[in-house]
Amino acid sequence: MNHCQAGRSAEQLAARYLRTIGYRIWKSNWRWGKKELDLIAIHNGELVIVEVKSMDGNRVNHPWEVVDGKKQRHIVLAADAFIWLHHIRMPARFDVIAVYYHSGGVEIEHIENAFFPAAE
Repeated sequence: MNHCQAGRSAEQLAARYLRTIGYRIWKSNWRWGKKELDLIAIHNGELVIVEVKSMDGNRVNHPWEVVDGKKQRHIVLAADAFIWLHHIRMPARFDVIAVYYHSGGVEIEHIENAFFPAAE
């Protein structure tokens, strides 16, 4: 499986996982210019912006380390555009889901409130 296939597969697995725990997936792979939001969901009255990372099973990096400051800024800018374009009036948060592929199968790690937008 190449990198793009692993990423798309991870996004599908993450969406399935979120549905099983009560999230409603609103959009996937939403683009604003060159920026993309992997999953946009609604859960308990919150807009949840989810960044999905496919990781190999050795866990050399933690998902929150992979979503660095630059990536976070891109996600926040795209999320701001989405919120503005859709006139959303609910609280929002940013989650990260890591999908680990290893010889024993697949493991999912969900980090709620993984990061917060920097105050301007």
